[in-house]
Amino acid sequence: MNETCAENLRDCPYLQRIESLERDNEHNKDTHKEFYGKLEASRTTVALIEERIRQIKADTEEIKASVQELKDKPGKRWESIVEKAIWAVAAAVIAFLLGRVGL
Repeated sequence: MNETCAENLRDCPYLQRIESLERDNEHNKDTHKEFYGKLEASRTTVALIEERIRQIKADTEEIKASVQELKDKPGKRWESIVEKAIWAVAAAVIAFLLGRVGL
């Protein structure tokens, strides 16, 4: 501000406007700090949500594998029973044939 403005405000027609803009600028600095603080908090929240989603996905995959294993168990048991029955029948047939031959 020049000396003329200090002595007579009429010589500085834009002084009030400049002071108003400077006040607005200070206010905007505070607003920007607040905005960027909220933005950073949002980033942190998003990162936490992404991590939780990864955990849920891993848990879901584990549950799917367990369910599939449980679904396959009765089938494996049935196959084992059928296999043992076939071996028992085959052994009985062989024993019968060996008995007929005289061994």
